[in-house]
Amino acid sequence: MTLAADLLDIAARIARQAGDLAARRRREGLEIATKSVAADIVTAADREVEAFVRAELERERPEDGFFGEESTAQESRSGITWVVDPIDGTVNYAYGIPAWAVSIAAVEGSADPATWSAVAGVVYNPVSGEMFRASRGGGAWLGDERLSVTSEVGPAGGLIATGFGYDPATHAPTLERLARVMPIARDIRRIGAASLDLASVAAGRMDAYYEKGTHPWDHAAGVLLVEEAGGTVGGAPGGRPGKEMVIAAGPGFYGRLAKLLEPEL
Repeated sequence: MTLAADLLDIAARIARQAGDLAARRRREGLEIATKSVAADIVTAADREVEAFVRAELERERPEDGFFGEESTAQESRSGITWVVDPIDGTVNYAYGIPAWAVSIAAVEGSADPATWSAVAGVVYNPVSGEMFRASRGGGAWLGDERLSVTSEVGPAGGLIATGFGYDPATHAPTLERLARVMPIARDIRRIGAASLDLASVAAGRMDAYYEKGTHPWDHAAGVLLVEEAGGTVGGAPGGRPGKEMVIAAGPGFYGRLAKLLEPEL
């Protein structure tokens, strides 16, 4: 088994266990706290699930690094770092909306998306039971189906996913950006979980996705899914997916969307 295949197997197995734990805690009841602003929340389950994932990864590969949303980073001694969002879409999770996921990626390099190279990644939605997975050079998959991005977007425009930040100060610029994009959009979808948005682009369920303000754990696995499904991914800073912008689409549509987002690139 190659390193990428081995890492993918570990990620998928732990993501499934972590997702099942999160779903069980959701049924038992939630403890919710506020993070950066009032709308930005974290649950006790977020922290418990990340602790579970971290412990399992340390048991499997103790030399690897760790970079997660809810705990301090650990430097890698092996060259591999795990990038983890224990519950992506926490607001959906808290409200009982079935669009949240466990996102786990293994990357070569440090916990810096400007320099790392993703090796394997999974996005698991415990509610639907869908496990999206990808490995470098091995394609993107959902079950036995190999995924492929949309090959052509017609004159009606693309179905485009995006997200809005929690900070009210970002809302006006977000709406202005959306107004620029609308002329090439068939419609907009605002699902509330970046990892699932990217998985949807990889699966051809969405034609494109863009968002400003995401964190590395939001998109590490999803970006690999899109790339391995034949898509194009970019953003900012430095033309790579980052906090200033993430853009993902099929090659034929990517340029049209990126051109409208140039002020952020």
